[in-house]
Amino acid sequence: MSNSKITPELCKQVLSTPMQTNDAKASTVKEYLITLLAKLWAEGENFSSYRPFGASDWEIDIFKALTDAGLMKLKQDDEGDMIYNYRKGEKLIAAAIQHMSDSQK
Repeated sequence: MSNSKITPELCKQVLSTPMQTNDAKASTVKEYLITLLAKLWAEGENFSSYRPFGASDWEIDIFKALTDAGLMKLKQDDEGDMIYNYRKGEKLIAAAIQHMSDSQK
């Protein structure tokens, strides 16, 4: 999956991926993203992109769900520690958001 094209089917999978316990209280990635957008809208200029739900590592909630679902893999850093592949996760989420927009047309 590392170099595979991001298809509409993959976007649907990303959006329907179950979430573990999270501060947004979302059950799927799609619900998490909708909750995030609603919070941004409600808070306007007071919105904290660093801590939208209280914790600074909020992206990890999504990346863990995608990793647990097998949609992305952990990477090994120079010290041998396993880390989330932010680049892959960001691409998957950006494509999934675009898919939500496209499917509303």
